[in-house]
Amino acid sequence: QVQLVESGGGLVQPGGSLRLSCAASGSIFSIGSMGWYRQAPGKQRELVVSITSGGNTNYASSVKGRCTISRDNANNTMYLQMNSLKPEDTAVYYCNAWITTHQGVMANYWGQGTQVTVSS
Repeated sequence: QVQLVESGGGLVQPGGSLRLSCAASGSIFSIGSMGWYRQAPGKQRELVVSITSGGNTNYASSVKGRCTISRDNANNTMYLQMNSLKPEDTAVYYCNAWITTHQGVMANYWGQGTQVTVSS
């Protein structure tokens, strides 16, 4: 059983910062690409940023320059540092990862999501 658990969401004022974390646990052999997605009310889920196991990143234009993704491969953890937050960043943020288990099965996993609200 593999689990992704996000943390770090909350209410922040415009211009503020938040750091999201995503911890993977379970029978993990390896983790490939990981990413952060978000879904605002009434909108489709969209990619915020992805990172390969080698550290290559792909940012959405809407967050480029304001957000930084990182991962700690030794601890199966991924982070998203978000600065200069705007009201339009308000959404549920989801962690996503391609994980291969010790049983040799590779699958795509999602976390349960963490709410980020940017409001004064």
